[in-house]
Amino acid sequence: MQNKEITTWQDKEALRRYITIMPLLEPDIDEGKKRELREKIAAENGLSTRTVYRYEKSYNEGQFQGLKPVSRAVRKHKGRPENFDEIINEAIQLKKEVPRRSIRQIIKILELEGWAEPGLLKKSTLQRYLFNAGFGRKQMQRYVQSRESSSKRFCRPHRMELIQGDIKYGPSIRQKDGKVIKTYLSSLIDDHSRYILQSEFYPDMKNAIVEDTFHKAVLQHGHFDSAYLDHGSQYVSKQLLKSCTMLGITLRFAPVKSGKSKGKIEKFHQVVDRFIAEIKVSHVDSVEELNRRWKIFLDQDYHKTPHDGIADYYRAKGVDVPPCGITPEQEWNRDTRELSFIDVKTVSNAFLHHEERQIDQAGCFSFEGEMYEASVSLAGAKVEIAYDPMNTDVISVIYQGKEAVTAHKVKISSFASKSSVVPESMNTAEPETSRFLDALENNYNKEHRLIADAISFGNYGKAGDTNV
Repeated sequence: MQNKEITTWQDKEALRRYITIMPLLEPDIDEGKKRELREKIAAENGLSTRTVYRYEKSYNEGQFQGLKPVSRAVRKHKGRPENFDEIINEAIQLKKEVPRRSIRQIIKILELEGWAEPGLLKKSTLQRYLFNAGFGRKQMQRYVQSRESSSKRFCRPHRMELIQGDIKYGPSIRQKDGKVIKTYLSSLIDDHSRYILQSEFYPDMKNAIVEDTFHKAVLQHGHFDSAYLDHGSQYVSKQLLKSCTMLGITLRFAPVKSGKSKGKIEKFHQVVDRFIAEIKVSHVDSVEELNRRWKIFLDQDYHKTPHDGIADYYRAKGVDVPPCGITPEQEWNRDTRELSFIDVKTVSNAFLHHEERQIDQAGCFSFEGEMYEASVSLAGAKVEIAYDPMNTDVISVIYQGKEAVTAHKVKISSFASKSSVVPESMNTAEPETSRFLDALENNYNKEHRLIADAISFGNYGKAGDTNV
């Protein structure tokens, strides 16, 4: 009989709570409207908005059963208020909201909000109930880490405000001569649209690959406000800092060993893993071919695939998202912030490396084990050389502010033996290519033929226009 009475009381209380939050359960209500309704319901029923939110959350998680309060048995303890179970629930909610809140702070809030008379709640009692509910100090550690991680899921409101960059290990490539080389992927992703500004595989991890990534990104898409990077040696180099400072780009660095803080680029690397799985059956034999396939994959697959992160961003703002979702390409193209391009010469000069060299009597100097021919007129002079580390075929030589002299490598003939052909017996019965990447490439070629035809037709119209 006692159990029936308790159940009846719990059912009545659950029903009362359900009626209270019914307006919030209507479908197709955006988050902004819900906030207004919560405040209105709280005012009409003498509740706090947090309590209304807790009722709504309890119903969404456990339906009607979730609205039932705990047993009244705890209220029979001497000295405890009639609403003790609700006080415990509010204390748990306060701990969830800010996990670092102390017991004393929680008691103070409960007293200020009118849940308990000052001095009624004891620290040891509330601490015991929070611990039993799974909210002790050690028990909260994992929850705190999860909370801190999820709270950093922000998104800049416009493109080119913040860029994330990182390096990832790429696939190993067996070249035609049989030599196997490791590859490394350097990428820059737009924080808002998740659009890839620049991404390319390189055969080494030198600092120059990051500079090259930034260089190409700025040339293709213009100036961006800041970049968020890790503490790898490639990113903290003085040359990269100097180049970005000259272009008005701020470099920001993530905490050491904090992969979660670079969530967008880390999520993108999962897409890279899909590509690597496909490329392994394509028998790519050069970094150039690898990058050609990668460019097509980005254009035809990644940039055209709806991104969950973009949809979540708009849903959190109460904006309806199309059923088909939003792709990085769509979000990039529809952004209202205009791109700001920088003069090509200015960009190139920003990324040039500068060193000093001594010109010998023949007008030459040595650089990275190679001889370069400058000018006999500079024989014996100490000069400044400026070069692009990704293309050292040509180097500029500067002397006392005079017009720069272009230096070329000194060509020395050498004997080169022919490389042996890989025996036919070494070929395996593996797939000859990736049908997925081939299909993307075919679609890529079709689209670019259509673009070329459209440009050609536009030029034809201009040629025939006599109203100039």
